[in-house]
Amino acid sequence: MNTAKFKMGQIVHHKLFKYRGVIFDIDFQFQGSDEWYEKVARSRPPKNEPWYHVLVDNASHQTYVAERNLEMTDMTMPIYNPDLDLYFSGMEDGEYVLLIRKN
Repeated sequence: MNTAKFKMGQIVHHKLFKYRGVIFDIDFQFQGSDEWYEKVARSRPPKNEPWYHVLVDNASHQTYVAERNLEMTDMTMPIYNPDLDLYFSGMEDGEYVLLIRKN
């Protein structure tokens, strides 16, 4: 099994699309369809490395992102996404606290 570089509740920055978000779930390898991968994952990131479910800051959607497209960020200001309360109980020391452990 692959080791994830990031963890649930961590705020990250997307290298290509320049948005911040918070990780709410991790797949240790790509779990989407081949059709989605061909259509959406244009940079062709590896399928056998971790992928992350991310709530996007200042938006009402989530994304599915390959590990290589994410980086840590020093900006720990809160994330604004309407689904935040579905996954997290609050924020502590710059990271979100999970309501329920999924993995």
